[in-house]
Amino acid sequence: MGSEAALPKWASNPCIMGIDEAGRGPVLGPMVYGCLYCPCSYRQTLATLNFADSKTLKEEKREELFEDLKVNDSVGWAVDIIDPRELSAKMLNKNKINLNEISHDSAIGLITRVLNIGILLTEVYLDTVGDAEKYQAKLSQRFPSIKFVVSKKADSLYPVVSGASIVAKVTRDRTLRGWIFEETAENMHRNFGSGYPGGARCLKLSIVCNNFQNFGGLF
Repeated sequence: MGSEAALPKWASNPCIMGIDEAGRGPVLGPMVYGCLYCPCSYRQTLATLNFADSKTLKEEKREELFEDLKVNDSVGWAVDIIDPRELSAKMLNKNKINLNEISHDSAIGLITRVLNIGILLTEVYLDTVGDAEKYQAKLSQRFPSIKFVVSKKADSLYPVVSGASIVAKVTRDRTLRGWIFEETAENMHRNFGSGYPGGARCLKLSIVCNNFQNFGGLF
């Protein structure tokens, strides 16, 4: 999923990319990695588009910004949606792959996808996952022609990462709204909020599910 269908006119110009995730450690739904990329020459304009860390924006504003991105010819975007069953399988397998490694692989996959469609990436900005220096070294070894900046709170510091945060969050929210349970319960409410343990609606749903299970139901 993304805007890779048509190669933009600016693809051969030096480009920057931001990468961020939504849904790391939820009790419900997928983990989604999103990226936003654009020409380096568009960097200053990008800073005027009112992007911010998606967690600080209301859902309506995130949706509005995402729709603006989709019709903006000066930016491209892509996502990697990682199903929770895939996460569980990798983390519980005999040869375990931890969440940091899964996150690294997703980011590397997005970079590879964008390079493969013909975008000239010269700079990539990411929020740190694990040790920032080791992560940056790992990426630089894999893609030696690209300058990497790995930083805590990158989604607050760099507009291109803020944009990626919106791409990831809106994609996850939309996926969650249409989430299909393998298990069902009569009269189960569909409005379960963010899917994070701390979310009020999700917490309430967890309590209901536990009670249901305690009284002999299968959920």
